[in-house]
Amino acid sequence: MTDTLNAAQASPLGKTVSYISQYDPSLLFPIPRQGKRDEIGIGAELPFMGLDIWNGYELSWLNKRGKPQIALATFQIPANSPNIVESKSFKLYLNSFNQTQLEDAAALTQLLRDDLSAATGASIQVKLSAPESFNQLKFGELPGFCIDNLDIEVNQYDPTPQILHCDESDGTTTETLTSNLLKSNCLVTGQPDWASVQIQYVGKPINRESLLRYLISFRNHNEFHEQCVERIFVDIMKACHPMKLAVYARYTRRGGLDINPFRSNFNTDFPSNLRGARQ
Repeated sequence: MTDTLNAAQASPLGKTVSYISQYDPSLLFPIPRQGKRDEIGIGAELPFMGLDIWNGYELSWLNKRGKPQIALATFQIPANSPNIVESKSFKLYLNSFNQTQLEDAAALTQLLRDDLSAATGASIQVKLSAPESFNQLKFGELPGFCIDNLDIEVNQYDPTPQILHCDESDGTTTETLTSNLLKSNCLVTGQPDWASVQIQYVGKPINRESLLRYLISFRNHNEFHEQCVERIFVDIMKACHPMKLAVYARYTRRGGLDINPFRSNFNTDFPSNLRGARQ
């Protein structure tokens, strides 16, 4: 954890910075994934596949005549990339296009793809949505049975995987459970991060009350979004040994960006990038 925290503290996160409005790819600050993965017992061979879906809502640049252009951006970063990008550096990088003249949206897309691929160490997919298509964008909540209405008592607010257990006497089940009560905090600044989470699995039934208590136990935990989702995945696998497991979280935006990690140990379609009401 120390190496990851030191790397994050060396980033622009939580510091006063000058906003640069001319294109500058050096603003991107990569952080290796492996440090936090070592902490939860993930080696070089990943126990899952997946991606991180980033949405950028504050993207603007100038055309060749100096007229401002805007778009919404979606970035897909594979889970097997060596690095994540620290979110404030990502925001600063996107803002560096504000006064940058570009030929067209295709030129911007290529720059974004090249720079982010270099920073993460993997091939990144980039999609821009022009204003003409904004009215086609939809909202929707994560499908599945929401466990938030369970009447439980809670007294653990730091990750406690020992809470998790299965109903061993029952047979194999296939189900999708959701919760809107996931909250964690930024690893460096301690600012709150809010999320909805979806858990799909095949295996012994996960005790729903224990799962809800476990998810709530992240409430005081300091960790990046991607790391929280991987911790949830690993803890459920260790406690309940499902044959199939997928964990997907939709975090609310901060600084014009939202981050939505997905991890799965079986071949399945990647989730749609459907925004929740809180996003």
